[in-house]
Amino acid sequence: MKKLALPLITLLAFSAYTLYVMLHAQQSLLQFGMQLMSSADTAQVVIDLYILAALACIWMYRDGRARGKSLAYLLPFFALTALLVSIGPLLYLVLKTLDTGSKAPQDSASTTA
Repeated sequence: MKKLALPLITLLAFSAYTLYVMLHAQQSLLQFGMQLMSSADTAQVVIDLYILAALACIWMYRDGRARGKSLAYLLPFFALTALLVSIGPLLYLVLKTLDTGSKAPQDSASTTA
């Protein structure tokens, strides 16, 4: 349960904040991204962010495949990461923790029986 708390709280808080900002924004997400890319200093931050997003996708792919997850399972996380960057990996962590947590008691019960 402790492993779930931080990613879940972060996911819920940041998703709520993102939704709030998007509902009150005066421009679309695409317009905002184009504005950020129009200046070298903000473009550097966006590029840096998407390098980290790509690394997160690589990690999710390797971790998911090691856990037996299909590419179809991973694609929504990649799409969320491409659009909203940190929400994709945060959701992946939450679901991974829930999946791992639900299997742990069964595994220990089956080894003791």
